[in-house]
Amino acid sequence: MSALADQRGTAYAVRSPRFTALVAVADAALRHDVLATLHSLGATDVAEAASIAEARARTRLGPPRDLLVVELGLPDGSGVALLGELRAAGWHRCVLLAADGDPFSVRAALAAGVRGFVVDGHRQAGRRGGERPPARGLTSGIESLSAREIEVLELVASGRSNRDIGAVLHLSALTVKSHLARIARKLGTGDRAEMVALALRAGVIS
Repeated sequence: MSALADQRGTAYAVRSPRFTALVAVADAALRHDVLATLHSLGATDVAEAASIAEARARTRLGPPRDLLVVELGLPDGSGVALLGELRAAGWHRCVLLAADGDPFSVRAALAAGVRGFVVDGHRQAGRRGGERPPARGLTSGIESLSAREIEVLELVASGRSNRDIGAVLHLSALTVKSHLARIARKLGTGDRAEMVALALRAGVIS
């Protein structure tokens, strides 16, 4: 669809940008607001999901869409984990929507390859005294990390691949993979971005 514009008496067509999107946001009202905003920006086909499971089901219906908007806290898991998973599947334009600008969440999102982080000011203002949700109770898992595992996590946080981490630490990529598997067992998650976020919150990496 084109709109006509006039410049110095000459009419020419201006084509509005058109794109497709997937919005994975749990709160129905917030999801409606995001959809309305995307449509106003030119979105022609926007799929909706209220959970990670629903988002995965939508992604199986066709090729990656032009834009992915995901809420940080989804009822069945981490939005950061979903973003990392879908980026690996070819979804390259990703935006994370969060209730606040928690630096640990921002850094975890960047480690997952996210380049857009949007803070929902309405929900941020609604929090009592600016309180943040409590961190997951994984103290024992964090405390059991070895010095080498912490070194690996530091490099994961900088966005390095297993091969790059191995080169820095003079280890094989297979050994790095083994370290990450042990870290995953201790922290209860195999998602790189979530491991980084937990380690940052605990203060074991910076």
